[in-house]
Amino acid sequence: MKHMTTSQRWTLALASLASLMVGLDALVVTTALNTIRLRLGASIEDLEWTVNAYTLVFAALLLTAAAIGDRIGRRRLLVIGLTVFTLGSAACALAPGIGALIAARAVQGSGAAMVMPAALALVGAAFPPERRGTAMGVFGGVTGLAVLGGPVLGGAVVQGMAWQWIFWLNVPIGIALIPPATRRITESTGPALRLDPLGLLTSGLGVFCVVWALVRANSVGWGSAQTVVALVGGFALLAAFVVVEARVAAPMLPLRLLRNVPFAAANSAGLLMTAGIFGAAFFFAQDLQAGRHLTPLGAGLHLLPWTATLFLVAPLAGAEINRFGERPLLVFGLLGQAVGFGWIAVAAHGGYPAMIPPMVLAGFGVSTAMPAVQSAALGAVRPQEIGKASGTYNAMRQLGGALGIAVLSAVFSARGGFATPHAVTTGFGDAMVAASALSALGALAGLGVGARERIDYSTSSPDATIMERTSA
Repeated sequence: MKHMTTSQRWTLALASLASLMVGLDALVVTTALNTIRLRLGASIEDLEWTVNAYTLVFAALLLTAAAIGDRIGRRRLLVIGLTVFTLGSAACALAPGIGALIAARAVQGSGAAMVMPAALALVGAAFPPERRGTAMGVFGGVTGLAVLGGPVLGGAVVQGMAWQWIFWLNVPIGIALIPPATRRITESTGPALRLDPLGLLTSGLGVFCVVWALVRANSVGWGSAQTVVALVGGFALLAAFVVVEARVAAPMLPLRLLRNVPFAAANSAGLLMTAGIFGAAFFFAQDLQAGRHLTPLGAGLHLLPWTATLFLVAPLAGAEINRFGERPLLVFGLLGQAVGFGWIAVAAHGGYPAMIPPMVLAGFGVSTAMPAVQSAALGAVRPQEIGKASGTYNAMRQLGGALGIAVLSAVFSARGGFATPHAVTTGFGDAMVAASALSALGALAGLGVGARERIDYSTSSPDATIMERTSA
């Protein structure tokens, strides 16, 4: 931190806080669902859509938002996204019924889709390669709290105040972030290329269909016509997107990035890492409340051995990226998460205290891997392609979150359920085995991340520090 300029400090702080705010709303609502059901008379399907409306719109618009940010300016897109997200949050809090709440959550998701890729691209562009790892460690530590700290905050707000306050809290934060973001963040853009409307359409609809299928599969059945048609249609649209990008003069995602092994490996590892985290966080909340009869706040506090490590360890791990490279931190971090989740599956039947050591191990693992995988994804591309890389990485993360919850839900339902506490714990244990497997696959994918060549930044030319090479 002491080597950062004032502009870099502002960029890192504001981008991290903006990403934390929008990231929290992916899971913070989960601990409020039962209260929302009682207050608004919502059905189970309605409750699913309070989560899914946000996730679907968020995922579908990420690549589009990243491409627009490259053109109009990432700082400008960040400010627009914060404004939309803040207005959507106020609409959620004021919603008179479940339909209005679902619509407002979609507005929130569109704002989040602008904020996340813009924030990550701004941080990536603000720091040269030799300092980017440290910055990504701080960014990963703060924004990672959104995933793992959402249930804690949601439980505290719902239990101590009212469910509307999980949305009202965003309003003053958003209002406070917009002026300094406008004044203090240095604007950055990508190449001044024409927009790719056919690419925007096929990528957005393709991601939307795939995520739709994943979030609906356990409700309507994996073999149902709705699921199959959505999956086939989604992958067909994504295939059409690849064809389109091969033919247009200014593609929103150059195909050389898809052939870039380190970039593809980092994105695959990020997808699987997020699948494990989202799935585990979702079912941890269910086990602690439905299986162990804790209050929403109590459940959040019992997650602290897992969640606190991210804030403490991620900045330290990020600072070591330049020393060790991304690959070892990514691989060993995800292996640590895999072992921790597998250990939790075994310890779950022995009571909560037995789960504390593996929770710490899993938290330490993801805290080590998260800044490394973000740095690997951005470091594998040229500086002018950071915006596109950021949009792709965030889209893969959203797909991973939906995939993780869908896969773990199917595993949970196979032998567990909510009929008895024992059934909940049994299903939770099986789900954590699946989370462990996803994490192990992420570690395997991480082996494809390029091994960083050592560069002496004190003597290298400016061009050498900007373009950091990787080798398999």
